[in-house]
Parts: sequence; structure tokens; C-alpha cells
Amino acid sequence: MFILSNFLVAIAKILNIGLSLYMWIIIARAVISWVNPDPFNPIIRFLNSATEPVLYPIRRRLPFRFAGIDVSPIIVILAIIFLQTFLVQSLVQVASRLG
Repeated sequence: MFILSNFLVAIAKILNIGLSLYMWIIIARAVISWVNPDPFNPIIRFLNSATEPVLYPIRRRLPFRFAGIDVSPIIVILAIIFLQTFLVQSLVQVASRLG
């Protein structure tokens, strides 16, 4: 059972790193949106292509905007924090009980 326990711990760590990395990508996209970036810049294109599939459905479902401020990155960051707290910690706890 220790192999399954180690596997779950490894999955939890990879998931935590991936969620943290995506949160920083969302933050970078939000900060860059405050200026007028060049849409043909490869970094801007990467940030848009990496975040738009997640941000667009949230923007579409929000019935309001706070004085022109896009709150969809805040909602995604809160969802990432929830997943890190709930899912990753649950995987670690299950792994500790198996091991």
C-alpha cells in the first residue's frame, strides 16, 4: 500500500505546483491587461491562449462588471485556492492513511 500512498502524494504535489503556476499566469494576464500590450507579442499571445478558455466562460456568466473592471481572474484565483486547499490536502490525507 505504500506504493499507492507515494503515488497519491506525488499526484498531490504535481497538482499543487500546476495550480500555483496557473495562478501566476492568471495574475500576469491581469496585470498586463492594465496597460495596452502589443497583441502580436509572443508572451501576450501565450498568456491570452492559456487563460482565455478559463476566463471567457466566467465572463460570459457574470451578469455585471464593476465599473469596467473584469473580476473573472479573481474568481479563477479563488477557485484555484479552493482546489489547493480541498483537493490537494485531501489527496495528501488519503495518502497518509494508506501509508
